[in-house]
Amino acid sequence: MILWLYSWLMWLAQPFLRRKLLRRSVQEPGYGQCIEERFGRYAQPVPAYDGPTVWLHAVSLGETRAAAVLITALREQLPHMRLLLTHGTATGRAEGLKLLQAGDLQAWQPWDTPGAVQRFLNHFKPELGILMETEVWPNLAHGCQRLGVPLVLVNARLSNKSLRQAQRLAWLARPAFAALAGVWAQTPQDAQRLQSLGAKVKGVVGNLKFDAAPNAAQLALGQQWRAQLPKPVVMFASSREGEELALLQILGRVPSHAANVQWLIVPRHPQRFDDVAALIESHGFAVQRRNTWGQGGPPAVADEKQVIWLGDSLGEMALYYGLADVALLGGSFAPLGGQNLIEAAACGCPVVMGPHTFNFLEAAEQAELAGAALRVADLAEAVAVAGALCFDRPRSEVVRQAAKRFAQSHQGAAQRLAEVLVSEWSQRDLPK
Repeated sequence: MILWLYSWLMWLAQPFLRRKLLRRSVQEPGYGQCIEERFGRYAQPVPAYDGPTVWLHAVSLGETRAAAVLITALREQLPHMRLLLTHGTATGRAEGLKLLQAGDLQAWQPWDTPGAVQRFLNHFKPELGILMETEVWPNLAHGCQRLGVPLVLVNARLSNKSLRQAQRLAWLARPAFAALAGVWAQTPQDAQRLQSLGAKVKGVVGNLKFDAAPNAAQLALGQQWRAQLPKPVVMFASSREGEELALLQILGRVPSHAANVQWLIVPRHPQRFDDVAALIESHGFAVQRRNTWGQGGPPAVADEKQVIWLGDSLGEMALYYGLADVALLGGSFAPLGGQNLIEAAACGCPVVMGPHTFNFLEAAEQAELAGAALRVADLAEAVAVAGALCFDRPRSEVVRQAAKRFAQSHQGAAQRLAEVLVSEWSQRDLPK
């Protein structure tokens, strides 16, 4: 009865989803592509294929990049598999396109109604389903269970906040987690929280994102640009709405914080690039956007105004981390849970983070213990600490090397996870 009520509400929400996608497509055209796939309707039949179809769902850009290392490891274990890659965001789908080989398939995640899920599974007929990190949907889990498609959750994480939310909806969440064929968690703490929701946790293998190597060419180019600059660079990495405003207000109150270093703001969401540019200008700063630089790097500016750089490009975080002397961790200075600091660590970029890191709690705590990241009470303190660290070369180098060691010491999850998945698969007598 509860699942029926949930399904009915999801069915009623479909017109609102269509309108939302059309609105988003104005700024991000990818959201306007193949909309009917969201509802389990496909324009082309699936070509015949002599091998198993492995379906992997990575909802957004971060999950897709983490999935890349797992896909590589799975291809080594199952060289004849066909990959079906699904996503929920336009940036995730664009990134996923880079991972496809001949014969592979890509589609949108089906909206979580029984009809859309049934059509999706009947159309693609996957022999194994892999969900990344947090993407557990009730009808999707029950549909796979009903049709005998083993559906697993990997690189799984669950914060205390998300656990409390799931417990409030236990009548819906617990059956969904129990319907999964298996769960492999990032940390023992994640495993405990997932088990409390009825998930079949089969192991803890670490975080796939440690295995994702930064783009070496981008990193080298950013470091090359940094070496030519007269001032150190402080980056606000993956900033969220409200955080840029708070930063600009701090810089306005303490002009020396703006004058002594070069600030670079890289918003988390690309649809906000123009809004952040306007916000910077409204506070009396000039804006210089990455998309105007070309391959020569940021040009010198003759304007007397203090210039703030805006990272308005996608897929260049390694370049930005290479360019930065220090990075502030977006999402951690407001109660938003923080963003992932693993890529910054892999690039050897010191991180200053605020008090709100519950989305990546274990990684943030481990980085702090390893000396790879510094914890502060608020954004004002972060600005001061980052500025001081830029000019303390011995200390910044210690943090930089600690960050690299921290990232390297946690690698290997992709290989471990691919091995256990294939082992589970072989026990089901499915084709390799």
